Amino acid sequence: MHVRRLAIAALIFTLTVSAQTPAPAFGPSNPLYAESTLPFHAPPFDKLKAADYQAAIEAGIAGEMKEVEDIANNPAPPTFANTMVALEKAGELLSRADRAFSAVSGANTDPELQEIQRIEAPKLAALADATNLNPRLFARIDALYQQRNTLKLDAESNRLLERSHARFLHAGASLDDAGKTRLKEINKQLSILTDAFRRKLLAATKAGAFTTTDKAALAGLSDAQIAAAEQAAKARKVPGYVIPLQNTTQQPALQSLSNRATRQAIFEAGWNRAEQGGENDTRDTIAQLAKLRAEKAKLLGFPTFSAWQLEDTMAKNPDNVLHFLDALVPASVANAEREAKDIQALIDQQKGGFTLAPYDWDFYADQVRKAKYDVDEAAVRPYFELNRVLADGVFYAATELYGITFKERKDIPVYHPDVRVFEISEPNGKPLALFYCDYYKRDNKNGGAWTSTLVGSAKILGTLPVVYNVANFPKPVAGEPALISYSDVRTMFHEFGHALHAMFFSAEYPGLGGTPRDFVEFPSQFNEHWRDDPKVFANYARHYKTGVPMPADLVGKLRASEKFNQGYAFTELLAAASLDMQWHLLPADAPLQSPDVFEKSALDKKKLLLAAVPTRYRSSYFEHIWGGGYASGYYGYLWSEMLDDDAYAWFTQHGGLTRTNGDRFRQMILSRGNSQDLETLYETWRGGPPAIDGLLNQRGLTK
Repeated sequence: MHVRRLAIAALIFTLTVSAQTPAPAFGPSNPLYAESTLPFHAPPFDKLKAADYQAAIEAGIAGEMKEVEDIANNPAPPTFANTMVALEKAGELLSRADRAFSAVSGANTDPELQEIQRIEAPKLAALADATNLNPRLFARIDALYQQRNTLKLDAESNRLLERSHARFLHAGASLDDAGKTRLKEINKQLSILTDAFRRKLLAATKAGAFTTTDKAALAGLSDAQIAAAEQAAKARKVPGYVIPLQNTTQQPALQSLSNRATRQAIFEAGWNRAEQGGENDTRDTIAQLAKLRAEKAKLLGFPTFSAWQLEDTMAKNPDNVLHFLDALVPASVANAEREAKDIQALIDQQKGGFTLAPYDWDFYADQVRKAKYDVDEAAVRPYFELNRVLADGVFYAATELYGITFKERKDIPVYHPDVRVFEISEPNGKPLALFYCDYYKRDNKNGGAWTSTLVGSAKILGTLPVVYNVANFPKPVAGEPALISYSDVRTMFHEFGHALHAMFFSAEYPGLGGTPRDFVEFPSQFNEHWRDDPKVFANYARHYKTGVPMPADLVGKLRASEKFNQGYAFTELLAAASLDMQWHLLPADAPLQSPDVFEKSALDKKKLLLAAVPTRYRSSYFEHIWGGGYASGYYGYLWSEMLDDDAYAWFTQHGGLTRTNGDRFRQMILSRGNSQDLETLYETWRGGPPAIDGLLNQRGLTK
């Protein structure tokens, strides 16, 4: 079966379709019926309607079910070819439909697509269970596994067999009939609840947008920001101004707004977005998800969902994750508290007459930053025009490291006019991949940023990868440039790191393509470092009007300010990672939790309940862990940061941005997927295990 999502940044979107709804007609007229004839087999988005996706998904489920049954019931003795290779090739139609539908349902959804998501969830969950819990199929895999030492398999084939065997056991293949029946029930409920969470959160985030007819309430925003807010109001057909919510606790506008009441209103709208009661309140949904996940883990023989989830990761178990996170708390919190004192001192100096609150942090931190480093965000943004950052920054760095080149394609259909498409070629001119980017925020787009694939690649598939990046940067008014923040520049480099990981994958089998949460963020976070490389920076950081490079003194101030506020930034991430772990360390016999009470207790337990430093995501809008596949895996961003900072240290010791270094990294890390034990993979490239010191030093954190 195809690996349908090779690498995700922020988010994974699972398909969903209905047991009660009759299967739509499916035949040659459906654009997904056969492999696309477009370049790189790109999806024909210009011809696809919602009903086409549903029909193809329905037919794909039935087709994959039959293929799996044929493999399981094969009267011939099991061989690697008739079992493992056959499974790897199964499900082409469903994979084709799945990938295309995931793209539109995540980034350009509508009520019809959402309904398809809702009604397909149980069927896809049932398909996964029918495969993973098929006793005849597992018997064939188990027979091969028991013979693996005599089969004379190559290293990748042996890795596939061992991982597949472990995956089936992990999914419940060894359960008795009663256990399998209950597991199927749990998985069905989990799929329904997961989809419900996503739909509720999307609606809650849209409804939570700040709306005002008083322009004075927006004091501090630039003319462009105010124009964008006015445009957003027009798009919603409401008077005045609208500032949409991002899927994080802090909101970008809080850095500029001088009206404290407005800051408080926006912050609280985001903080409480999914806790308003009514149909968009997610709290009951997540409490049930946590309870069912714990029951599932117990059924599969694990004390907690976290223990089950971490079995096939680089960290291996919850104790290692907790030890890692706990070791970071003292330095992180100490720095955050020092930063809070500096901000409070500024508030007092200005005779503010109030105690620092979360919605004050960004506004006054920006003033402290300006005072310490004389860096004004408004002065910086003109040097980061989105299209230039993409071409002369993100793409340029990739060319310098790996020799690949980029050419925009205007002839490839897209799912929204904002999407751009590029063909990527190898240094010798040979086609490598197709790359889509979709950067602007829309109300019908899920929050955050992510990467996924429209066409997968592996040697036995004979296809080249089609990969896409999605983000949520504010869209400028028509005719105005898209000026982004230095943080947004980081996001672009980050997501393209995921894209490179997917595009360079060159193992034999698609089943070796995915990596666990604590490794999948390593290539993306590593790629962020080239944002700051002097050669790369000088190439893209140019004034959008004049083309003049950013002045050296401003560059120096910007670089110096990069380690500013890292106590806050690191603590909010640590809080989110710890909150995720605590939710998934609940045992099966724990009562149904009250999310607000649980959240406060969990953060307090880890000494991360700071009055002015809220967690990056509250439980009620923590998309990553309830709707995005990161359950007990959000720590992976920090674990991967340890790896990426350690890896960058190797690069700096060996000449930095060079083709020699890039090609070695591509060959030994980016192309390998999960074809080798990841700890061994990393240490073979690095020459030893990673150290945590680089992470703390890169962040400028001291105890």
